[in-house]
Amino acid sequence: MTVVAATRASEAAETVLRGEVLDALATVVDPELDEPITGLGFVRSVEVRRTHDGASPAWAAIVHLRLPTSFCSPNFAYLMASDAKDAVSAIAGMRTVVVELDDHHDSDLINAGLAADAGYKGTFKHEAEQDLEELRLVFRRKAHTAAAERCLTDLLRADASLPEGAVGTVTLADLRVGSDKDALLRRREALGLPNRSDAVVLVDHAGRGYAPEEVPLALRRARSTRISIDGNAHFCRGLLRTRYEGSGSDQAGRADGAEPADYHHLLPIHVKES
Repeated sequence: MTVVAATRASEAAETVLRGEVLDALATVVDPELDEPITGLGFVRSVEVRRTHDGASPAWAAIVHLRLPTSFCSPNFAYLMASDAKDAVSAIAGMRTVVVELDDHHDSDLINAGLAADAGYKGTFKHEAEQDLEELRLVFRRKAHTAAAERCLTDLLRADASLPEGAVGTVTLADLRVGSDKDALLRRREALGLPNRSDAVVLVDHAGRGYAPEEVPLALRRARSTRISIDGNAHFCRGLLRTRYEGSGSDQAGRADGAEPADYHHLLPIHVKES
């Protein structure tokens, strides 16, 4: 193989592997916003290099992450950065993975902990108030609640004759096919909840349903959780676009970085006239 041909082959391999790195990063979710860090625009850059591990060729990846503000919660920041490193490290042939968080007030501490594989508690020591997995579980439960509410609200909007109090008996088979239902199934699986067609949708994180008289309040609480998640995601996307010029093009949605119109079902705001 000529030098030119070898160079082109190497460049082609780098392009393919860079795509694999981005696909891996797309599996990493902001725990509070319940969206992939790629779609949020949190991936600042990805670089892939060919290295050598003894006699065998290998690869190294360098990933830089960014967040909407310098004071975003350090535990969320560490969780995303750590998950990103784990996801990229799982790619076949990847020998070295460096993930660094830019422009955060704890960047130096987090980056040093990631480089040393010190873990969350090893990085923050006495400042770590709870285990990282406990934190992850809290937000998985919230994500499940929000996902169930999206599906049930979609059903109520599609069928005006369906009473709100009747959604307590709605099963997975009753839901309309689409991305909202797919998201709910993934979140139920993450919590170990059954995905049988006859499984009730409106349940708590342990799979317990609600009595008929409890359903309206349970649905309103679920709606409050979903609105909070969607509102925070909308706010953080805007902050990122303000902080980093051009970052909107890295966010999922339109070219200007705005969210898809059918994704965030925020309640309309009515301004009272004075």
